[in-house]
Amino acid sequence: MNLRRSLNTKLPPPLKPLTQFIYNYWWSWTSERGSLFRVLAPDLWQDCQHNPVALMQTITPERLWQLAEDPNYLKRLQTLSTEFQTYLHRDHTWAQEAAPSITADNPVAYFCIEYGIHESLPLYCGGLGVLAGDHLKSASDLGLPMVGVGLLYRQGYFAQRLNRSGWQETHYRNNHFESLPLTPVCNEHGQRLKIRVTIRQRMVKAQVWQVQVGRSLLYLLDTDVIENDTDDRQITAQLYSGKPERQLAQEILLGVGGVRMLQALGIEPAIYHLNDVHAAFALLELARFELEQMGGTLDDVKPYVCDRTLFTTHTPVPTGQTFSVDMMEDYFSDYWPRLGLERAEFLALGAQSSTPNVFSMTALALQLTRSTNAVSKRHGEVSRQLWQNLYAERSDKKAAIGYVTNGIHARSWIAPLLEDLYQDYLGKHWAERISDPETWSKIEHIPDERLWQRHQILKARLIAYTRDRVLKSRQERKECSDDINAVERLLDPQVLTLGFARRFSDYKRSDLIFRDLNRLTRIFSNQKRPVQLILAGKARPNDTAGKRIIQRIAEWSRHPDLRDRIAFIEDYDMYTAKLMVQGIDLWLNTPRRPLEASGTSGQKVALNGGINFSVLDGWWCEGYKAHLNGWTIGEDAETRDQDVQDTIDAESFYAQLERDIVRLYYDCDRNHVSHGWVKRMKASIRTIAPIFNSDRMVSDYVNQLYIS
Repeated sequence: MNLRRSLNTKLPPPLKPLTQFIYNYWWSWTSERGSLFRVLAPDLWQDCQHNPVALMQTITPERLWQLAEDPNYLKRLQTLSTEFQTYLHRDHTWAQEAAPSITADNPVAYFCIEYGIHESLPLYCGGLGVLAGDHLKSASDLGLPMVGVGLLYRQGYFAQRLNRSGWQETHYRNNHFESLPLTPVCNEHGQRLKIRVTIRQRMVKAQVWQVQVGRSLLYLLDTDVIENDTDDRQITAQLYSGKPERQLAQEILLGVGGVRMLQALGIEPAIYHLNDVHAAFALLELARFELEQMGGTLDDVKPYVCDRTLFTTHTPVPTGQTFSVDMMEDYFSDYWPRLGLERAEFLALGAQSSTPNVFSMTALALQLTRSTNAVSKRHGEVSRQLWQNLYAERSDKKAAIGYVTNGIHARSWIAPLLEDLYQDYLGKHWAERISDPETWSKIEHIPDERLWQRHQILKARLIAYTRDRVLKSRQERKECSDDINAVERLLDPQVLTLGFARRFSDYKRSDLIFRDLNRLTRIFSNQKRPVQLILAGKARPNDTAGKRIIQRIAEWSRHPDLRDRIAFIEDYDMYTAKLMVQGIDLWLNTPRRPLEASGTSGQKVALNGGINFSVLDGWWCEGYKAHLNGWTIGEDAETRDQDVQDTIDAESFYAQLERDIVRLYYDCDRNHVSHGWVKRMKASIRTIAPIFNSDRMVSDYVNQLYIS
């Protein structure tokens, strides 16, 4: 008996409608969120990381029958069931009118190496994956036929633990696919669908899995099958393991295997959208297939490949992602003859004059797609400068790198407490008009007291969660009783709370605000107007510099004057991210210019009433309105000496925090409401929400790239 049938058998008849949602992540962005699952067994729901399949496998029949006779629960279930059916079968959608040529038979095929759909599906590392998940969700909401193509990782990204010295340790946990909201794809004979890809002269098999994301479908490839040898079964073991050979094998599987998977599924995409360089080998497979069908040379089929493909670049560095020429020979010596190419001709597809002994995936993607876009206006300017040599001989007007600024899926990231407030004052269907500035002009109708109070509740919730996580971490490390008991004093819901959550790497400058520790201590420990900080994030497994930054922050947080004011949440994931962006007062972002391609965390913060305090880079260059919706760190200029620039930016941070931000926050009336702060909260929401959302982003892709 398959798992779906088993779960359906376990459910009492009145609860059968739950089977509609268990395997479709649509439930995660409804007004109910996971409350229909959580109420079944709150402790189990938390333990299984909000995974409805694992919950149903664990929950007792007795508990299910208790809910089956609860009329209030059954009414809520029926309401959501009706809403779901209406959503799936809506006759008129935005995409039907805007892009009639994109259909279920000819959808957009969206390739990405990671997907952040929900915390219960650990297929993501950070921003790239979350963006991909939000892209699929908005495509679903807009009625745009889209299929995602990715990989299914047995261990996913690593779990982070800090030892007593604050050093990040890497741990991996096996994902049990049978307990995740995904299903294997079978052929007409009921056998699991598998595709074949040659990787380093070995034939590798990969089975196909499906995840439902509203109307969108996500297809994932998994090499952990019995037909493969031990090494090949490990190809999809981990995301970003730090091993170049494993990374190259994954990208062959994603690109070449992804195209073959779509063919095996009978899907003929209207457009292939490569989100970042990891899927660039799909372009070679499309060319190889056309050569087999039509004959000729690569130059003959190149226009056909370019016409059906586009590439989104996320990397503002001059090399992009590269592999050594020796590695490319090992993995592709049997492939380039199928393209009718000699060794030198093949390697020229990824050649860069600045680094002659490597194969650049970015160069490959730029040469074989009809258009390339950056992910913010500033990133577009940087990318055109970085890659101008590749366009010197192209006459195609679409060749120059444009941009579509990233956005967020609002329904996934907004706190239910604020969504309820928006429904009261913006209108019941505010989410369907999210890109309309007129919708957000009504934010001024919300009484200051109501917005302030709800935000304070969300902040108190975040602090309670942070204390719980820090307590567990200290207990697991078997720290002394004084440090464990000190968690009770950690953070204060009445204090101005700053947040920082990014991947920890040198260029993101996670430690910039600690540059003058004495000054920071003076600001944070001020008796009348204190400040506190919550941090979260991981360093890549092979990023020693990033790990050192985390270790230094852990050391600084033990300073006697800071220990109650700074908290680091270990093992950052999407659930922690939601609580942080929903509860933080002021969001920090401190990258070195111009290395921030876009960033989206600050957009999530703004939707929830938080305010951004960021370097002018990435999306903030477009989002910032002087003296209105946030603050900037440093000036919009670049200094060649990084140490000098760090000093300038740190001084800007300290000065504005002391002079403007802290004073504004604590300027409260007799009811402890800061009307000046709420004014800036409203401006942040009003100016950012209608522009920096993924509905607008997807519509831009449709109008500018998918059907142009």
